Amino acid sequence: MAYTQVSGLCGSNCIVCVPQDQLAVYEKCGKFNGRLTPGMSCLGLDVCGQCITTRAVSSRVMENTIKCETKTRDNVFIKIDVAIQQQPKEDTVEDSIYRLRNPLAQIDSYVQDVVRAHVPKMELDEVFANKDAIAQAVTEKIRDKMESFGWKILQALVTGVDPDQGVKNAMNAVEAANRDRTAAQTRAEANKFVLVKAAEAEAESKALQGQGIARQRAAIVQGLKDSIGQSGEELDPAKVSELLLITQYFDTLEKMASSRGQVIFVPHSEGSGDMASNMRDGILQAQAGRK
Repeated sequence: MAYTQVSGLCGSNCIVCVPQDQLAVYEKCGKFNGRLTPGMSCLGLDVCGQCITTRAVSSRVMENTIKCETKTRDNVFIKIDVAIQQQPKEDTVEDSIYRLRNPLAQIDSYVQDVVRAHVPKMELDEVFANKDAIAQAVTEKIRDKMESFGWKILQALVTGVDPDQGVKNAMNAVEAANRDRTAAQTRAEANKFVLVKAAEAEAESKALQGQGIARQRAAIVQGLKDSIGQSGEELDPAKVSELLLITQYFDTLEKMASSRGQVIFVPHSEGSGDMASNMRDGILQAQAGRK
């Protein structure tokens, strides 16, 4: 940071004008003699412009961005950008001008010290999550130190946390793998849900079909009982079973006729006197052929 000299009027420093955005001091024969307020000031007799000199510093808020490279607790090297906003103190402007040759370099040293003391205690994820804590630690460290040199620290901001590119790629790969695993688990659960619901629906359908067949058989048996009861004959269980089997056989033939691509060969003849025996023999032969 370079300090400027206030321009005097009439080629000397007897009368000087200080801009509104500057803080200035003046010296007589090389010794500090007082502060100068913005505007025109009469400093006294100056011989050939050599007896009275002035120094000035900008009163505006300045921002100094400091880049720090350090290592985290999980051994990841990162670069951290810290922005420091500073301003010279008006009531101690002589300290701002005389005490430090390079205030920005001094601030840089303090910030480097604080960052390299705090970041190695954190893991990489914690550094991203605790940027405000790092900035607060920097502010508390350098505020009192720099005020003793005539500088007021307004705020410290951590504006960037930049790991190595390889670390970034690895972190992105890990996150992508985690998301792929979560998506696969979600798809598996969805497929499981669909299969379970399909099985439940099929089980319920089979149960209802069983109930329908049982009711059908009960109705047929009841009709036979009523028919035989009216004729005075006794109900023969073998005949009832044969009648049920024949009824289901014709139902099966009807369903097969209405469906395409499903053919079952069963021995059948109109003159066969024992259709039930023929059906049983056909089913047994088909089972033996499959073996």
